Amino acid sequence: MIPIVKSKVEAKLQSFIGIDAYIHSEATSFVFVRNFKIKVTHAFIAGEGPFRTALRFDGHGWLRMEALTHYEIDENDCLLLAGYDDRGRMNVALHIGKEPFPE
Repeated sequence: MIPIVKSKVEAKLQSFIGIDAYIHSEATSFVFVRNFKIKVTHAFIAGEGPFRTALRFDGHGWLRMEALTHYEIDENDCLLLAGYDDRGRMNVALHIGKEPFPE
């Protein structure tokens, strides 16, 4: 993973608008969601680093993640976002793709 380039992540997030997408999201050991299927209606990234993202789905729900620092686009064209602390530990993750993630 590399440090977030806001313009690249924003463009990739925007590419999911209007389609069904699958979400994997986790925050340390407190929250874990896998293969939550949504239709993305809005997608945003904000901040100067660490960043926060927000996805509006199905016209009536939001998923917001904060403290994101790194990203990659994998071989399946999924956007992988993660937030690492100053000791290199992952605290949050948000993955979005067009196909379900492996179980």
